[in-house]
Amino acid sequence: MPNKENAKKQMRKDEKLAQHNKVINAEIKSLRVKLRKLIDAKNLSEATEVAKLVSKKFDKAVSKNIVKKNTAARLKSRLAKKVNALKTK
Repeated sequence: MPNKENAKKQMRKDEKLAQHNKVINAEIKSLRVKLRKLIDAKNLSEATEVAKLVSKKFDKAVSKNIVKKNTAARLKSRLAKKVNALKTK
């Protein structure tokens, strides 16, 4: 447990920030699951819309340093590849 006031305040801030980051990560994860289910159901129009939303959420998370840049790029690429494969079928 920190002794100094600024260290105590930083701990409080870190807890709030961690909770906020957890909410954003959970939101992204649920959208990814939703997109996977739409792809499995071969629902192209909705899958395309959700893919755009997932991409937007990833970009916003990267800009706020919640998700690393390369991780977001890798996951976005994999999802886009699956949506594009659905388009060609």
